Amino acid sequence: MNYQNHFGEEISVLGYGCMRFPKRAGKTDLVKSEKQILRAVEQGVNYFDTAYLYPESEASLGYIVERNNLRKNIKIASKLPLMFVRSYEDFDKFFNITLKRLKTDYIDYYLMHNMCTISKWKELVELGIEDWIHKQKCAGRIRNVGFSSHGTESEFLGLLDVYNWDFCQIQYNYMNENYQAGTKGLKAAAKKGIMVVIMEPLLGGKLAHSLPPQAVKLINDKFKGKTPAETALGWLWNKPEVAVVLSGMNSDEQIDENVGIASAVTPNSLPKEEVDEYPNLINAFRSGYKIPCTGCNYCQPCPKNVDIADLFSAYNMSYALGRFEGIKQFFTGHLGRPSSVSLCVQCRKCEEHCPQNIKIADEVKRASKRIQPWFINFISLAAGRLVLKRKRKHK
Repeated sequence: MNYQNHFGEEISVLGYGCMRFPKRAGKTDLVKSEKQILRAVEQGVNYFDTAYLYPESEASLGYIVERNNLRKNIKIASKLPLMFVRSYEDFDKFFNITLKRLKTDYIDYYLMHNMCTISKWKELVELGIEDWIHKQKCAGRIRNVGFSSHGTESEFLGLLDVYNWDFCQIQYNYMNENYQAGTKGLKAAAKKGIMVVIMEPLLGGKLAHSLPPQAVKLINDKFKGKTPAETALGWLWNKPEVAVVLSGMNSDEQIDENVGIASAVTPNSLPKEEVDEYPNLINAFRSGYKIPCTGCNYCQPCPKNVDIADLFSAYNMSYALGRFEGIKQFFTGHLGRPSSVSLCVQCRKCEEHCPQNIKIADEVKRASKRIQPWFINFISLAAGRLVLKRKRKHK
């Protein structure tokens, strides 16, 4: 495992994203999550990213870390939920909850969660955030302070100058060179000595598992037998400005593969012929994907229970592999229950929380026409009732 040295600390270039721990019956599968975290730590991963807003994430990580006495061997990053902050007292309120959940008395890397505008930082300054950060650092309760952002390039560049940040976190991958902070933001942060942590390196898994056929063929032909994940992660670690790449690993295979890639790729180590193929790969990907949804589910819950991420995934699949495949994916996922996509009332509350700035209401209307013809709900309900009838018969 390769490491970045930051202020005298050795940090693994591969970070463990704790937003999507394995689930069982709708809850975090602590047994499986524990085994996977230990597997990652044994192979050198020491940076773990969580957040107050990630359901069960902080508490699950805290339980596993305490149970296995890992705290001194790892770095924990968590985040202040800016959307809930209304007063100076809220800084302590949410931070103390985070500490309690994580069963620790300090956070190595603490972020302003999804701070996208300079005006938002000014609001925090008026509430006394600078004084609060100073006190926490002096007390040793926060070691490094930063911010994550899904904002525009111009806002991100401005945010770099409003405070003496230790680090920042941006969405970045080969499909997002000119999106949000982008390459310009990455280079500007690194130039100022601000450590850059990467989120969504695989675009919600799409760059690893859901590539259009033409993109898969290109990787097989031009990238010397590398996997899609290796192609995407290698592109990031080839850049000297990238310090840590977060991956939401939830299987042994993903952990082993990502550790292997992190150990093999160093800055500026990719062959020029491969680097030159990425523009072609980008074009191949774009031909099969229409909506840049990463499946983060920040848009949920929907007042009408619209399955937004499922619908968009099926919609993109319909262009990557054909309309029938998209309809089949959505139909299978909603077997026995009618989807409520047609119930969208265009309230656009979901759009306020979308990191990708997708016009969700408009896209739901367009996607539902392609993925959910009028007869799909009828067939889904009929099939579900048949399955239920057979289960009762066999009892």
